[in-house]
Amino acid sequence: MVALGGGHGLSASLQALRQVTRHLTAVVTVGDDGGSSGRLRDELGALPPGDLRMALAALAGHDDWGQAWEALLQHRFDGDGPLAGHAVGNLLLTGLIESTGDPVVALDLAARLVGAVGRVLPMSCVPLEIAADVVGLDPEDPGARCEVVGQVAVATTAGTVAAVHVRPPGPPACAEAVEAVRRADWVVLGPGSWFTSVLPHLLVPDLQAALAETPARRLVCLNLAEQIGETAGFSPEAHLQVLATHTAGLPVDVVLADERAVVDEAGLRAVADGLGARLVLAPVARIDGTPRHDPDRLAAALARILSTSSAGATAEAHAWR
Repeated sequence: MVALGGGHGLSASLQALRQVTRHLTAVVTVGDDGGSSGRLRDELGALPPGDLRMALAALAGHDDWGQAWEALLQHRFDGDGPLAGHAVGNLLLTGLIESTGDPVVALDLAARLVGAVGRVLPMSCVPLEIAADVVGLDPEDPGARCEVVGQVAVATTAGTVAAVHVRPPGPPACAEAVEAVRRADWVVLGPGSWFTSVLPHLLVPDLQAALAETPARRLVCLNLAEQIGETAGFSPEAHLQVLATHTAGLPVDVVLADERAVVDEAGLRAVADGLGARLVLAPVARIDGTPRHDPDRLAAALARILSTSSAGATAEAHAWR
């Protein structure tokens, strides 16, 4: 299985998927320009390590060794000095990439260090810049499109994101990530920040081609709620519609959504049908009501999808509404 995304969404997906298979690869966005990652980009021209670090932490071994290293990866320095706010894992990955000269080698070494279940790869081995066409920012012409540049700026925009693109245009894909997608049995896209963590994978030409041509089944895991700024006002079906506009006909086999997050089931099913996908509704959110996926509940839903898919689509049609 190959999971694509970034940040907290990908972390939740990986914590669930590791319960389903040990043959797991995370392909991680590299457009972050905020916080510690942004500082390392500005100061060193580094590949932003934050989302890569979070993926490694999500896959770290559950023994004492792995848990100790996971805690260290996620530890941030306090104070007001030059190291304040930096995560140890960000510095470790940046140092490994500089010393090896190869992000893939560096990530494989870090994965061995933390006893990771699976592999973590960047979607591109060069840092990318996220840019978006946003409407609603010009008070004199609310329908006008303005370009907003930078992951943080796009994620927090006061306007409505209409489309997203990356710079440089047509960036090179990580060859190992492309190979992983082409060899996969399943590819999972989402959940996560839709415009800045999920869709950018579809804007890397070789990766998009691999996603279109792979014999793997493709599963889209929808977010539980709109994201203030980036997807404010978006319904689950709007997330899917935006995905369709950026995919150029990418086949989708399964759409997974939380049953409590869907208001218009018929509408969402219609959009999923338009993509050629089966809609699966399942309880995958945390029981405390926060809009975050529960890794155990998500794992149960994914395991059920895999088992019913291998048993045949008819069984799944009866098992899920």
